[in-house]
Amino acid sequence: MTSLRHNGPDQTDSRDGYLDAARDCIHDVGWRRTTLTEVARRAGVSRMTIYRTWADMPKLLGDLMTREWAGVVAATVADEDPAAPTLDRLVADIVGTVRALRENELFVRIVELDPELLLPYLLSRRGRSQDAILALTEGQIREGQADGTIRAGNPVAIARALLLAAHGFVLSAHTMVDDRAGEDELDAELATLLTRTLAP
Repeated sequence: MTSLRHNGPDQTDSRDGYLDAARDCIHDVGWRRTTLTEVARRAGVSRMTIYRTWADMPKLLGDLMTREWAGVVAATVADEDPAAPTLDRLVADIVGTVRALRENELFVRIVELDPELLLPYLLSRRGRSQDAILALTEGQIREGQADGTIRAGNPVAIARALLLAAHGFVLSAHTMVDDRAGEDELDAELATLLTRTLAP
């Protein structure tokens, strides 16, 4: 999941450097004020070098978000307990990913300055990172169904329902936090919701 393209190590390393520069730009000035020219300047390469890789900023942003969100998921999964039951691992992975996304600097900056960038992935279509998350979740559901820790049902539909539920906890949890309910309590409720939804 962490590798999105197979262009060879040198080209991949270069692309990562360009994406790092774009990430820095967006963090500093936001998406609307970030240009391919500024990305090239920060990356220390010519403007044409960037244009040969991405024709426009939306394509660059797509690759940047895919890399960023895939990295968040990969880091969360790497921390799981391999000895835990499949159901427990899946619930911990989802809750951990939700929490990590809410704390991710790029995600927070996009939500603060350019939230409209996320709307297509919520209202119109799935992105590559969402498809990767769905594939990973579906695989864990199938594994849990095979070992009896996850209930029967269509793994594709179950995975998609879990992702829809997780969207709310990523994007809207802050609207539900006050002196009567804290973020940790909401995350605990998410874990309960997932466990009861998935248990046989």
